Amino acid sequence: MPTILPTMQNAYLLIGSNLGNKTEQLSTAVHYIQQECGQIVKQSAFYETAPWGYTNQPSFINQALWIQTELNPEELMQTLLKIEAKMGRIRTVKLGPRIIDLDILQIDQLVMETALLQIPHPAMTERRFVLAPLAEIAPELLHPVLQKTATELLQVCTDDSDVQKKID
Repeated sequence: MPTILPTMQNAYLLIGSNLGNKTEQLSTAVHYIQQECGQIVKQSAFYETAPWGYTNQPSFINQALWIQTELNPEELMQTLLKIEAKMGRIRTVKLGPRIIDLDILQIDQLVMETALLQIPHPAMTERRFVLAPLAEIAPELLHPVLQKTATELLQVCTDDSDVQKKID
């Protein structure tokens, strides 16, 4: 009987932090994601971004990751939630300050909605802080519903919040 190998999927994540040593939080998250979720193919620079939605809080540092994973979408989301908890994330205020935030933006050309997650991320096209780092690592990534690349989505994004690539 032939062995069925797990299917590798390309998953695109956005990670962010606006509490404590933000770049250190992201580096720790990248380490855990590499250990528990899959191989990191590419990661963007850090982007300093103004808070979105709930604006009375510190600025964020965000980063996009492209990973290859054998986890199915729900397993990936559960693993990311466990990493957030391990790093000390406590959910109090919706869109409020957080030590770490790990989101799935897209998985290949998958379109799905469950109680746990929606893929592609429903608000990704409205947020410059998502599209700028995503377009850096995967400029030709095609949104499975809108059929526009990450670069095209960034060009037409109406969000005018401040997003600055950090150069250290």
